[in-house]
Amino acid sequence: MAIPPRLPTVVQVLEIARSFGMTLTEEDAASFRGLMAGSIASYARLDELVEPKLPVKYPRDPGYRPPAEENPYNAWYWKTHIVGAKSGILAGERVAVKDNICVAGVPMMNGSRVLEGYVPEVDATVVTRILDAGGVIAGKAACEDLCFSAGSHTCATGPIRKPHNPKHSTGGSSGGSAALVAAGEVTMALGGDQGGSIRTPSAWCGVFGLKPTWGLVPMTGGMPISYSVDHCGPMCSSAENVARLLTAIAGPDPHDPRTINAKVGNYMEALGRGVKGLRVGLLKEGFHHPVSDQATSAKVRAAANDLKASGAAVEEVSVPMHLEAPHIWTGIILEGAAEMMIKDYGMGNNWPGYYTLSLQEAFARGWRSRPDDVSETVKLVLLLGEYMHRHYHNRYHA
Repeated sequence: MAIPPRLPTVVQVLEIARSFGMTLTEEDAASFRGLMAGSIASYARLDELVEPKLPVKYPRDPGYRPPAEENPYNAWYWKTHIVGAKSGILAGERVAVKDNICVAGVPMMNGSRVLEGYVPEVDATVVTRILDAGGVIAGKAACEDLCFSAGSHTCATGPIRKPHNPKHSTGGSSGGSAALVAAGEVTMALGGDQGGSIRTPSAWCGVFGLKPTWGLVPMTGGMPISYSVDHCGPMCSSAENVARLLTAIAGPDPHDPRTINAKVGNYMEALGRGVKGLRVGLLKEGFHHPVSDQATSAKVRAAANDLKASGAAVEEVSVPMHLEAPHIWTGIILEGAAEMMIKDYGMGNNWPGYYTLSLQEAFARGWRSRPDDVSETVKLVLLLGEYMHRHYHNRYHA
């Protein structure tokens, strides 16, 4: 429960002024405090108004934290059995939901100690869509601390193990989703991808993952990292299941302005078309990097040859700016995440969509009281992002 807004004290006004390099006398601060009274009254009225909430359409119990014997790969954070509609494209399918996505009444920690104990009261749009399509929410898949790792070692509940070889990393940050599919515990899972977090664990665990076009799948009710690189997508046991889950979750959502131009395809019909007539570009700049793995490059080229043999037109294409992509991504993600995810408590401001206020407040309390409890990768993002913000004024993000 948020504390109703109160007028700042004179001392608080002076502290804020000093943080911006302003020089105020106590008389100045008292004057500004007086001028704030009308605005604080408006904030108090806002506090009395009813907060808009995402719908919760299906009954459930909170489920349980599975013991070690039920969780050999540490891939579950929480287990549930939430049943949706009686029919639909996902009828009876058990779906794991990455633990950065809200499921009402079910604990969520996004892999981080600073969110431990938070229980959302809303269902994310993708969760409602899965349930409307007949799916069953089987639980929350463990993920990396605030989703900021490409490995599987920063999750606060312990490393996520790869089913094919528990001594190896699943990849991240959607490692739990990939491991649960790879282990056969579910056939479908939701992941998130800002810099490989669907693609990496899917590749490393041998499952089918898709990072959808930006804005095709709504992030409403999910904890973001940075507005312009957030994606939610399917991780499944087959291409057919990817098509089914994408059919259920894709499409415009009035609560997420990123989806305004979402163009949904007929993914199930596309399964039977084969590849004849498809034009496939093989990116020249995707190969021959100093760190390229030759075995992986060979497998990619072999796959391209298989597509060509099956009737697709495969041509090498050149996008020279691809070589600059890691640098561009760095400029976006470091400052974007530091500002939106950490300093602005996962929601930011000037966002013309839905705010999951309980998540924002829970993260603010946890982060401000326990900053030492985030992973080293999250600390690095905050320190470097804030340095660029203070000394280079968000120039490179812009």
